[in-house]
Amino acid sequence: MLAKGFNHQRAQALARRVQRWDPYRDVWLGEVAPPINYGRPVRVIVKRRLEKGQYQHSYYLSSLALPSKRAYMAHYDDRGGAEVEQFRNDKSGLGLTARRKHDFWSQTAYILLTDLAHNLLADFHHRALVGSRFEGYGPLRIVRDLLNTPGRLFLSDDRLVRVELLSQKQFASDLAVCLEKYCSEGQS
Repeated sequence: MLAKGFNHQRAQALARRVQRWDPYRDVWLGEVAPPINYGRPVRVIVKRRLEKGQYQHSYYLSSLALPSKRAYMAHYDDRGGAEVEQFRNDKSGLGLTARRKHDFWSQTAYILLTDLAHNLLADFHHRALVGSRFEGYGPLRIVRDLLNTPGRLFLSDDRLVRVELLSQKQFASDLAVCLEKYCSEGQS
């Protein structure tokens, strides 16, 4: 795991604890002990950059075993852009930009729940929407246009027997086919 922290105040506090700054490209890197016990070895790298005459700080957390601070930053800088696109899609589809918890544990629980929602949407897309007219839909359109369709699922002996959706909705008949495919796939 190698991730960037997004708390400006925490970055400033960690920067004050850095004992030695080493140059790396056009920034400086320092390392500090983790602020909390993560239950496994974690390294905390703090980056300092000069912007408009003032120092700006950011921090990175990693459970990787790399030989130096520079190796961590090079590894972080070499990452692909796919996760940025996926995060952007999740933010809009799951409404992540509007929900923040002030308590660390509440925010942690919230992030875990949104990870679960992301995984369920990805599974639904893969198992139900591939090959349908909705194959190109991302998380936002799946949540907004498809999963908000009113209807009922009828079960008998824990098995799906019928899907009824409000017929006036634009995608109702095609979505019903996708839902039946999704719900019956694991029942055969």
